[in-house]
Amino acid sequence: MNKRDVIAVVAREAGIKKVLAGKTVDSVLRAIRKNAKKGIQIIGFGSFSVVKRRARKCKNPRTGATFTVKASNIIKFRPGTDFKQLVN
Repeated sequence: MNKRDVIAVVAREAGIKKVLAGKTVDSVLRAIRKNAKKGIQIIGFGSFSVVKRRARKCKNPRTGATFTVKASNIIKFRPGTDFKQLVN
């Protein structure tokens, strides 16, 4: 499923035009991007948080040369209980 499919489902389920559904989906995604550093919790769906990834050594499989990947921050998504149960 891609963004276009999500917009179509939102439009159909909310009974609105696809243009309005597209603006709504864009607004939600923009809010998630903008506030990800603070952490986001959507009850029944899941939470987004920032996690510090340590620096680590890696190996190029082709040449065998080792190199270091710098430490970085990543976004972590943890699904909520209701969402997890849908997949199991």
